Amino acid sequence: SNLKWKAISVAAVVLLCIYGLFGLPEFPTSLSQIKQNFSKRILLGLDLQGGTHLILQVHVNDALVQDTLTAMEQLGKLLRPRGIPYDQITQASDTQLKVTGITNDHGGEFRSLVADSFSNYDVAPAAGEANAYLLTMKPSVISSIQQRTMDVSVDTIRRRIDQLGLTEPFVAPYGQGDNEIIVELPGEGDPMRAKEIIKAGGQLEIVLVPDPRPYPSEVEARTAHSGVLPPGTQLVRGKGVSTGQGQPAVENWYIVNRVPIVTGKDLRGADARRSTDHAPYFEVTFNLSTDAARRFGPFTEQNIGNPMAIVLDHRAQSVATIEGRIDDSGRITGSFTEEEANDLALVLRAGALPAGISYLDERTVGPSLGADSIRHGIQASITSLVVVMIFMVVYYRTAGVNAVVALILNLFILLAALAYFSAVLTLPGIAGVILTIGMGVDSNVLIFERIREELRGGKAPVSAVDQGFKRAFVTIIDTHVTTIVSAFFLFLFGSGPVRGFAVSLTIGLLANLFTSVYVSRLIFDWHLGKSARQTELSI
Repeated sequence: SNLKWKAISVAAVVLLCIYGLFGLPEFPTSLSQIKQNFSKRILLGLDLQGGTHLILQVHVNDALVQDTLTAMEQLGKLLRPRGIPYDQITQASDTQLKVTGITNDHGGEFRSLVADSFSNYDVAPAAGEANAYLLTMKPSVISSIQQRTMDVSVDTIRRRIDQLGLTEPFVAPYGQGDNEIIVELPGEGDPMRAKEIIKAGGQLEIVLVPDPRPYPSEVEARTAHSGVLPPGTQLVRGKGVSTGQGQPAVENWYIVNRVPIVTGKDLRGADARRSTDHAPYFEVTFNLSTDAARRFGPFTEQNIGNPMAIVLDHRAQSVATIEGRIDDSGRITGSFTEEEANDLALVLRAGALPAGISYLDERTVGPSLGADSIRHGIQASITSLVVVMIFMVVYYRTAGVNAVVALILNLFILLAALAYFSAVLTLPGIAGVILTIGMGVDSNVLIFERIREELRGGKAPVSAVDQGFKRAFVTIIDTHVTTIVSAFFLFLFGSGPVRGFAVSLTIGLLANLFTSVYVSRLIFDWHLGKSARQTELSI
């Protein structure tokens, strides 16, 4: 009695699948147009489309060093106003500070200051040194900073890649505890540019320049100051000055303050843009956050006439004299080409990496290799499907045709679901499709053998079909649920290609529950409904 509504529901599913795979038809249409629509909806992974595969390692200790340097600067600012005398504060290691010259009279007050203002550090007397203390970062804080550095690095790299306009890039932590990130860029035509954008630190710093003279080398800069740089300063390389057409740029170095006034974290990243206000060279303009502008305005007003440098990734892009108060905007100059200016603006919009990175592995898959993988994958899928179809028709006769229809609809639903969810089809994903064919056949075999047992027991075809489906249903659910649970853990812990296998297998299994139990039963009921009561079932 429900055959009509069941048939309508199956027809609706088929129409939804057609729409998901090909979209709305355009008249007049052609075979090439249909193929083009299909190719747009089925997204191919790196191994099929071609592209770049990278493994990066994040230098998480850079973040620890930066945190320690910040603590060192803040500690120096707090000790003098509190009346606690000291000789010097130095960085003992990536996670340790050493303070010397703290007398016994001020030891307790110093400990209280550290406990109140630097709760991330443990304080203890320095071994073998009088009037010296060591501030050591707590292990829990170290672990937290390392994890936060990894999370921010993954998020920043993902934002940078997204702005390249690639289809379904994959960025995720990789390995176990090695601070590694996997990046897969399907269809990337310029992997070198992608690598430069990924690796660009984007660590923008605006710093005061106590010594505006450019030095031709690092050695000469130190020699000019008797071999020792002024306290709280560091050397950074400049962009270099060209001496003429075709001549290499002359190297220069600047002595700048170690602690920046403004960093990349203070930018309103979405406002970073390429500018052509000073043609023919390109520049990058940026705006500061409200909090940074509140600090930057008074600072520039107090330092009118003093030089200031814009440092990007430890290289001075420009050094200029502060001529007036600057509140919330600035620009980076440096004779950029259009592409260099675009890429720098992209990096600033995506945000600065919290630590440096290095490349551990790089592999490039060419489009020809991807096409070869697609061809062989399709050949394997079609061959397996045809062989299974022949076996089912030969072994189960007319009932085998029922299984063939269910299998074809199963694959149809699987591909449509991939299109609807914008899932990426990879080579392991094709393996999941082939395994889905096997699981679909397995479900039909369970049902058909149950029906055969009922028929051998003397039951009528209608009753045999009813009991066969009911008794096989529990077993089918059991096998499918256990396999889906396994696929879930593959997706949870696997990388891109392994996840592709898990996704295609899970969708295929869910589709198989619909086709083998619902659609196959519908076909049996329709066949028995139009046959005579005493007709034997061809199975």
